[in-house]
Amino acid sequence: MVKFDTLSIVIPVYNEARTIHRVLDLLRELELVNGIGKEIILVDDCSTDGSADTIRAYAAQHPQMGLRLLAHAVNQGKGAALHTGIREATGDYLIVQDADLEYDPEEYNLLIKPILKGFADVVFGSRFMGGHPHRVLFFWHSIGNTVLTFFSNMCTDLNLTDMETCYKLFRRDLVQGLNLQEKRFGFEPEVTAKIARVPGVRIYEVGISYYGRTYAEGKKIGWRDGFRALYCIFKYGLLGR
Repeated sequence: MVKFDTLSIVIPVYNEARTIHRVLDLLRELELVNGIGKEIILVDDCSTDGSADTIRAYAAQHPQMGLRLLAHAVNQGKGAALHTGIREATGDYLIVQDADLEYDPEEYNLLIKPILKGFADVVFGSRFMGGHPHRVLFFWHSIGNTVLTFFSNMCTDLNLTDMETCYKLFRRDLVQGLNLQEKRFGFEPEVTAKIARVPGVRIYEVGISYYGRTYAEGKKIGWRDGFRALYCIFKYGLLGR
């Protein structure tokens, strides 16, 4: 049995004032297995809707959570926000949490299980395996995810079912040792390609739920990001940059 004390939770925030308090409520109520502690790091990427003020107000109401809010002076992109949060993390392991409500923090414990059993260094949460709830939404998005995961696997020689998932749990020293460059949604294929090249790394995948949202509900990723992801797959996975 592997023991660790703290899980760092990195949350990139851009115009999520409507939902961020609900995500923080879930994290406040979350109890991790084996009494693992939580380090919650939020990175506001120059939001224009008062997200940072909402977070500060929440932190003042719940000081026991020890929330850390970092802020970018200019908007740089989700990947850049993740770079900032990853750099500042101090926990034994690290997970990314989006500021919307598409993923359920209760399922961290599913990802932690292979770590505690001593099998894994990195665990991906797949939206496309297992018997968990999955909102039925966009056909072409699902095709896009399948294509991107296929080409990513081809370049990395992994057999993932969901490379683009938000939930990726890393041993903190491993992810901090990567030279990450992508500032927008290219983070997912880049980090996958680079973590796959770490000598001896053990990557696992577990099924998770997915409560997807529509563009009217605030979804931001678009078809241009899909083409960028494809570019990143070949740049970092095939060319090894």
